[in-house]
Amino acid sequence: MLEPAHAEAEVVVVGAGVAGLAVAGHLTGMGVRVLVLEAAGGIGGRMSTEKVDGFRLDRIGRLLSTSYPELRRTPGLDGLVLRPFSPGVLVHSEGRRYRAGEPAAPRRARGAFSAARALATAPRSPRGTRPPLGGPLDHARLGAALARLAATGPARLLARPELPAGRALSVRGLPARTLHGFVRPLLSALLCDPELTTSSRCADLALHAYAAGRLAVPEGGADTPPELLAAALPPGTVHTGVRVTAVSANSVTTAEHGRLPCRAVVLATGATAAAELLPGLHVPPFHPVTVVHHAAPEPPLTEPALLLDADRLGPVAHTTVISQVDPSRAPAGRTLVSSTVLGAPPSDRELRVHLAALYGTGTSGWETLAVHHDPHAVPAMPAPHDPCRPVRLLDGLYVCGDHRATSTVQGALHSARRAARAALTDLGLPSPATPPRARGMTVGEAA
Repeated sequence: MLEPAHAEAEVVVVGAGVAGLAVAGHLTGMGVRVLVLEAAGGIGGRMSTEKVDGFRLDRIGRLLSTSYPELRRTPGLDGLVLRPFSPGVLVHSEGRRYRAGEPAAPRRARGAFSAARALATAPRSPRGTRPPLGGPLDHARLGAALARLAATGPARLLARPELPAGRALSVRGLPARTLHGFVRPLLSALLCDPELTTSSRCADLALHAYAAGRLAVPEGGADTPPELLAAALPPGTVHTGVRVTAVSANSVTTAEHGRLPCRAVVLATGATAAAELLPGLHVPPFHPVTVVHHAAPEPPLTEPALLLDADRLGPVAHTTVISQVDPSRAPAGRTLVSSTVLGAPPSDRELRVHLAALYGTGTSGWETLAVHHDPHAVPAMPAPHDPCRPVRLLDGLYVCGDHRATSTVQGALHSARRAARAALTDLGLPSPATPPRARGMTVGEAA
């Protein structure tokens, strides 16, 4: 039940996903009285985690990066611990697993050193065979390209000519085997876009984040960031089970409590729900995602690696022994394998056959813990795409979320910060200073 004091909030935020909770954190940090209303029974939106027999099962297994700057800039995420994957990725191709894309040098290293280091450490294939991912020189070129990308600022990436990502990759000069064996499956995993119709600028931002940091997951599950954000807000700020039926620049109307006046409204729901409240708002197409979780008798892979399928011979785009990456995801002594399908749920047999091939082990003894499918999991970003869509609709009415930026956690948090700044400006209040770079999440060492 809303207390009278809560109903007198200056700003009402509609939606308690990471964007809504983040914008509330920015505003309350500047002394603004905020009320967050969420229609569902819990917070987090798509960043939710199901608990089953001691296992923590993410509903949408989105990958984060330790290089995401908004993880350091968002109030409340100071205690976030990221569990990184092994450097690079494992790629399954032609019946074998290969390590690829491992950073060849520190972030600021020059391309020549990166190439030399990559050439020295590139995997060798048996004499007389042709490596599916290219030879040592191809790996050296890839290492140099990643080093250059890591050193290129986002503003320069956004100034590049824009094409669909798949078409842009074909003119970037990478060897075809490296392109199809590593870059395409990696981008498919990062963007949840198997056909790579995403804007090449957004794809470049995703590759930049990969090259500049480490792929990671939040310790404890995808629901950890929203829980941290909510815990940092003043008590009574967030109310779940409250359905907003109409919004304006100075009020919201709810099914449970009627009209609530305020000075500003921030709409932080998903794109479809936002358009229902604001007809005419852009609604993008979506990439469907299915995440399947298995309990295995023993780890089919002992390192905390992300495993990609370069040959696309089955439904699984990427898979990982997530309990090796983040031991808190499974009870002690148990193994959790999490696999992502970019599309509808496959048959159990088809899935197990593919996982058996990727891991090189039988899967008949694996127990299916959960199959989570979301047809609207990730907003699509086809070219042309504006990664900084306006968040200020008019004085007192704002909208934020991954559909207003890039469809990543970084994009959702960045749009939230932009919306908070716009609201503070219109309210005549100063915007918060950007936190120091050292402030923010902790990168945990994988077990």
